[in-house]
Amino acid sequence: MTTASRFVIAGGGLAAAKLAEALRGNDFDGTVTLITAEEALPYERPPLSKDHLLGKKSLPEFTVDPAQWYRDHHIDVLLGTTVTAIDRTTKTVALPDGTTLPYDKLALATGSRPRRLPIPGCDAEGVYTLRYIEDSDALLAMFGTARRLVIVGGGWIGLEVAAAARNAGVEVTVVETESVPLRGALGEEMGAVFADLHREHGVDLRCDAKVAEILVADGKAAGVRLADDTRIEADAVLVAVGARPNIELAADAGLATETGVLVDESLATSDPDIVAVGDIADQQHPVLGRRIRVEHWANALNQPEVAAKTMLGKQAVYDRLPYFFTDQYDLGMEYTGYVAPRQETEVVVRGDLGKREFVAFWLDSGHRVLAGMNVNVWDVGDRIKELILSGDPVDPDRLSDPTTPL
Repeated sequence: MTTASRFVIAGGGLAAAKLAEALRGNDFDGTVTLITAEEALPYERPPLSKDHLLGKKSLPEFTVDPAQWYRDHHIDVLLGTTVTAIDRTTKTVALPDGTTLPYDKLALATGSRPRRLPIPGCDAEGVYTLRYIEDSDALLAMFGTARRLVIVGGGWIGLEVAAAARNAGVEVTVVETESVPLRGALGEEMGAVFADLHREHGVDLRCDAKVAEILVADGKAAGVRLADDTRIEADAVLVAVGARPNIELAADAGLATETGVLVDESLATSDPDIVAVGDIADQQHPVLGRRIRVEHWANALNQPEVAAKTMLGKQAVYDRLPYFFTDQYDLGMEYTGYVAPRQETEVVVRGDLGKREFVAFWLDSGHRVLAGMNVNVWDVGDRIKELILSGDPVDPDRLSDPTTPL
């Protein structure tokens, strides 16, 4: 057990809030300071492209804890503030006003930021990204005034915004460099399911296409020009081409980093007094036997309990399988497991692909289940996890047969 009394959390998303909860839940009675660049208390991000963008939920409904909770649990929250540097020798963090804050244990939950496109017009008025509540508010307001929207990128954010925009009656064109949307995440066959879904709902989906320029008229976005010189006129443009983890603070402090901040099974960094959680955590996963970094809600929700125990000197291991979900139009989906980039897999479908009521499984060359995705089929998540965790080969024919129990 630790005798440390001063804990600092750098970051202000779901992971940061859950870490503060977990520290108090594990009976830590020292000082906890949460430092967030945003002016809002920590909130969950999935609603920004889902329920909030559909006008179904307001910020208080997906704020993790109200202000009173932080007061009741004696958590000091510094809003609109960032940690500018970490001094691991003196065990202090620097703040923008030049002051420093001492820590015994430090948690990094700095999240990620939208990737930008290095093309002309990307900084014009009417070019949007989506990461913060202000971005979602701006998009929602734009839905009420714009007639045509171009979305650059056919990933999860791009497609969820496309669904919300169509729901609001906006004409939508999605430009995607791959042959189908979500190809990197789901592969060709499952990406085609989402392509068909959006086309059925009136989205003009342009695949194998690259944006060369955002067109600007009178200082405002007016559409895009593709690499083949095709011009698509629009009243607004959303750039949704992925996220970049905020690891600069860790790297500048000399912590081990690659695509993220390297952490062990307990979420400790190369400095035993510093942990990292959420989008930035590049973890040695004890079940998968490899390093993975996953930018999904479930990590931000679940990793903090383990990180808090690690900070408190307790034994803990983060061994949950990756999980994410999406809601687009009448399609609800959950995905459990992990397939490495460019890994050769066989996809086995159980159910009705045409009706979009099915479960898809990704198998390796030894017919072991790596991941499963249930689409408009519910209460199968635990069975999917069991198949993955067993590590046993399966019979693809039986797996695809709905009459054979999972």
